[in-house]
Amino acid sequence: MSTINTATTNAAITAAQSSANTAVQEAAQSLISGSTGNSSMDVNSLVTALVNAKTAGQSAVLSAEQTNDTTQITAYGTLSAALSALQVGVASLSNGSLQSTYTATSSGTGLTASAGTGAVAGSYDINVQQLATAQALSSTAFSSTAQLGTGTLTVSVGGNSAQISINSTNNTLSGIAAAINSASNNPGVTATIVTGSDGAHLVLRSSATGAANTISVGVSATTDNGLSKLAVTSTAGTSASTIASTGSLAWTQTTGADATDAQSITSGEFTSGAQLGTGSLTVSLGSTSMSLSIDSSNNTLQGIADAINGSSSNPGLTASVQTNTDGTQSLVLTSNTAGAANTISVGVNATADNGLSSLGVTSTAATNTSTISSTGGWSQTTAAQDAVFTVDGTTVTSSTNSSTSAIAGVTLSMSATGDQTLTVATDTSTQATTITNFVSLYNSLVSTFGTLTTGTLSSGSSGSAGPLMGSSVVNSMQNALASIVGSGVKTGTGTVTLAAIGITLNADGTLSTNSTTLNNALQNSPSTVAALFNTTNGIGTQLNNDIEGYTQTNGTIANATTALNSSLQSITDQQTQLTAYIAQLTSQYNAQFTALNTLMATMNSNTQYLTALFGGANSAGALATAKSG
Repeated sequence: MSTINTATTNAAITAAQSSANTAVQEAAQSLISGSTGNSSMDVNSLVTALVNAKTAGQSAVLSAEQTNDTTQITAYGTLSAALSALQVGVASLSNGSLQSTYTATSSGTGLTASAGTGAVAGSYDINVQQLATAQALSSTAFSSTAQLGTGTLTVSVGGNSAQISINSTNNTLSGIAAAINSASNNPGVTATIVTGSDGAHLVLRSSATGAANTISVGVSATTDNGLSKLAVTSTAGTSASTIASTGSLAWTQTTGADATDAQSITSGEFTSGAQLGTGSLTVSLGSTSMSLSIDSSNNTLQGIADAINGSSSNPGLTASVQTNTDGTQSLVLTSNTAGAANTISVGVNATADNGLSSLGVTSTAATNTSTISSTGGWSQTTAAQDAVFTVDGTTVTSSTNSSTSAIAGVTLSMSATGDQTLTVATDTSTQATTITNFVSLYNSLVSTFGTLTTGTLSSGSSGSAGPLMGSSVVNSMQNALASIVGSGVKTGTGTVTLAAIGITLNADGTLSTNSTTLNNALQNSPSTVAALFNTTNGIGTQLNNDIEGYTQTNGTIANATTALNSSLQSITDQQTQLTAYIAQLTSQYNAQFTALNTLMATMNSNTQYLTALFGGANSAGALATAKSG
């Protein structure tokens, strides 16, 4: 128990005992009065006063200790809350995220971005060429009241599908739309009815954007009055290039042209050193091409590779000769640039052909836009397509209009096409706010320590003594945390302190911030800030680890609270025992003083009788009168 709580307990005992003694003195008057024949004594008051006098001290001790324990538990809860608030405040100072605070600003509209962990300050050219869209299909026109027959519709979006049973209760266009929308396993499509001058149209929209999220409707009609016209097949856009050989030897695509990869294709196998004939080759990369004249001086695979690599009009690809395990050779063509549009094709015009025509190959670039086929008159009002954009010339696709992978640590959100610049920079303003918030929370904790312990406020003025005054546990916490913020962080070359970024320790234990020095350090000395708040032994990490030890389930505060709760339980047990003792003592005293009261009443009655019979000081009495007569 702390010093202040011991004094409070002693004062309570003294007051209770004094009050009990006064009550005994007052109750004793009834005993005196009863013994002198004035009246019967007040047994209840006398018993109550005597019992209270005997138990008041112990009752006061238990009550005071109960109050003290409860107050200390509340105080530890207040301290735990202040510690936890500081722990939350230093989270970004201990996990390294402070150094990963960036702003991401675009030069125009239609592109927003946010930057976080993993981002790198810099400038990026972003060209949004195509936004991701969700497919929408519109059926041929029907009469709004026409019953289209019965059967089953299989509605698919991407790889998911649902079967819709069509019968006489729902085989109108509006009934079919309602059945699709209410299907428990709806694959992600909404159905509406749009009525035009030509009639009612069933319109289906995918809930998700992206080239892969295409809609198809399969129809199995048992009775057909137009139901079969609802059949439609959508073909998703492809994300990588494909090739087709035009010569007798097949080319293979070893790497497809897509958002992140450059295309690489390998020809069929030729005899090593064979002369393939004469003519010309047209080698294309995307929409750019070059023409090569092939004659006896360069008509081997190596000669052709050298001619491609040495051409001044090379569109951006590299040629090499690969020797296979069986000794044959193949021509390998590789684009120098990734991107779905950067595909390679080779056209051959042979005047003398000894295998030259076998080098012919056509590449089809990836497409991110869906197509449909329908015999019932469906039209695609909006294609399912991916977003397509470039980052510093590299093509990227996304099924949505956002991307978290194109630039490390940066989330892009696109709402319009266009070319603009994205600038990622360190967010020193947010960093300063985070650090000053830490200072504020630390100062709040210092104030809480003051209120709960010595009663001296952080400003230096005195207040009432706190409920945890004298607690060695709390004093140890306060000293440990003060040591962390005052000592700084050891580095390989010395020690870096908070003063280096404008934060100083005051005499009363609080911290003060010089905003000018702090902002200067954030802008011009980020390495100092990084050292102070590193994830290994930085100030934030040290504070977080210490606070965790205090506030965790089996931590210092939990153990202290458990001990106080055990003390409260013991007090409750003792109060129960005291209550039983008071009841026993009350019963005993009641019996004793009731008997005494009865005895004194009998004695008084006898005294009155004898006085009347024999006479008192001023009366001869009835017996004396009789004798005289």
